Amino acid sequence: MSAPQPTMADAIRVLSMDAVEQAASGHPGMPMGMADVATVLWSKFLKYDAAKPDWADRDRFVLSAGHGSMLIYSLLHLTGFKAMTMEQLRNFRQWGSNTAGHPEYGHTPGVETTTGPLGQGIATAVGMAMAERHLAARFGADLVDHRTWVLAGDGCLMEGVSHEAISLAGRLKLAKLTVLWDDNNITIDGPITLSETGDQMARFKAAGWAVKAIDGHDAGQIRRALAWAVKQDRPSLIACRTKIGKGAATLEGNHKTHGAALGKDEVAATREKLGWPHEPFVVPEEAYKPWRAAGRRGRKLRRAWEARLAASPHRAVFERAIKGELPADAFERLDRHIAEAIASKPAAATRQHSGAALDALFPAIPEMVGGSADLTGSNNTFVKNTQFFDAPDYAGRYVNYGVREHGMAAAMNGMALHGGIIPYGGTFLVFSDYSRPAIRLGALMGVRVVHVMTHDSIGLGEDGPTHQPVEHLASLRAMPNLLVFRPADAVETAECWKAALQAKATPSLLALSRQKVPAVRTEAAEENLSARGAYELAAASGPAKVSIFASGTEVSIALAAREALEADGVPTRVVSTPCWELFAAQPARYRAQVIGKAPVRVAVEAAVGFGWERFIGEDGVFVGMTSFGASAPAERLYKEFGITAEAVVAAAKAKLGA
Repeated sequence: MSAPQPTMADAIRVLSMDAVEQAASGHPGMPMGMADVATVLWSKFLKYDAAKPDWADRDRFVLSAGHGSMLIYSLLHLTGFKAMTMEQLRNFRQWGSNTAGHPEYGHTPGVETTTGPLGQGIATAVGMAMAERHLAARFGADLVDHRTWVLAGDGCLMEGVSHEAISLAGRLKLAKLTVLWDDNNITIDGPITLSETGDQMARFKAAGWAVKAIDGHDAGQIRRALAWAVKQDRPSLIACRTKIGKGAATLEGNHKTHGAALGKDEVAATREKLGWPHEPFVVPEEAYKPWRAAGRRGRKLRRAWEARLAASPHRAVFERAIKGELPADAFERLDRHIAEAIASKPAAATRQHSGAALDALFPAIPEMVGGSADLTGSNNTFVKNTQFFDAPDYAGRYVNYGVREHGMAAAMNGMALHGGIIPYGGTFLVFSDYSRPAIRLGALMGVRVVHVMTHDSIGLGEDGPTHQPVEHLASLRAMPNLLVFRPADAVETAECWKAALQAKATPSLLALSRQKVPAVRTEAAEENLSARGAYELAAASGPAKVSIFASGTEVSIALAAREALEADGVPTRVVSTPCWELFAAQPARYRAQVIGKAPVRVAVEAAVGFGWERFIGEDGVFVGMTSFGASAPAERLYKEFGITAEAVVAAAKAKLGA
């Protein structure tokens, strides 16, 4: 009996097992199991050009089951992506390579989003599909007409965020979104029935998806199913029944292939079974040839699209939007709004000031697409007369996300990754816990997303401690590459919005109050002071004996305390700290100047004190929360928890007398 002939899919299997074997770490089972599906998709359906990874109208391929990263790395190498050399595959999971353990956006050309935390990929892909539909409505199908394909595993569908994602996609009828489910009945611990007996097909169908089940190793069934998916008028799920570790000599279908190298003997036996006599990391020309042809398949489509773009009257605006550049007049209305606020000194909640800033920004920046997790009236995220984003034309710029904080945050990441959209979305700050995994991935990827988080302290009052965030500011400030803004009044809120929109490679979070605050910025400034992160708001009458640092709603408390201390002959200054991360990025000389040399330093914030040492030192005094809150009107809560001007004065005097 003659040896079997190696297939295109076998090239994926062998490269995957070789890379994991060399690294002695990784997940060979999924790449080997889904190799047949990926081969049909990448060689016959996926619209891409390996020579131009960032072609704007390419299809997006999201490996939601990111642990199987060798699948996409093998595909990128075989199809001819320049950055994915064989040397990179040899260095899988090693320092300095672009073949990280899980795919990382911005690190590896051809990787559309960072995946690994299960469920994030499918949820992010929903945002990509939303972005495609919106930009197609804005610029026309000549410039925007592509699909989003997701490869997801059982773990992705078990994670709760997947429910939010699929229900949102079904509601919005995102017909250009297809999920390929690796239905292999295996999890790390063993058979899927150890933890799951639900009907995923019924679940997706109930959410408004078209569903189909196929043999994931039958090329004909795969091809027909993909052709079926592109004809649907709603998102589609293809359940691909596969064997994990397909092709392995003795471990095919075994859960042990999920997260460990096959072992030297099994690798050798698998080579023999597949009829692959070549050394590790050697791919014969007869295997490369069809793959490289697949990588060039989209070149004519890409060049035709470039010709259409060159001739389009929308070219300049389209290119600016895709590059993430703001319109030249983006902040003209906002600057006028700031000038008016300085003159009129409005007293209102900072969530209302945020809404007023959006009124100035939204018409000037057409890339902004907003939304809220069913808290629109509370978050002040809706700009009057804005059309809702919805089927059938998707031209609207406001998304009704429903009570889906995690799905919303992930979808916004997807919109930003797609390009052409600057997403923002609102919820309460306490529910940032629900959004946090996606916020973290956004920070890791460096995408411009603005999270509008209102009801930012015990100041929200009667809803009580379940809704009163006390530890959230500290935990969010601990996250790398996330700008956490907590503005004090109308001027600072507008300045923070401006800084957030100018941060192209950083997500931002605006922590905004429910309760009214007085104006604290009453004089014009030549620069965006909030963009400095912290600045002296009120100087001392002489050499300062006390420096008071505060953010948000507590800045007015600090100013009242300063007035009382000055009246008692204690020279006191106040520093507003709207964004710690931007302050940390300032030159050392500026930071030292702002912190000052006053012998007593006090910080006041209606949150826990963790992290304030950077301003007040280990010997400073913190006035704030040391426990959870309570249910009562805001004024009573501030008094009961001792966050008052009187408490700040007493703390400063006690320290002065010590």
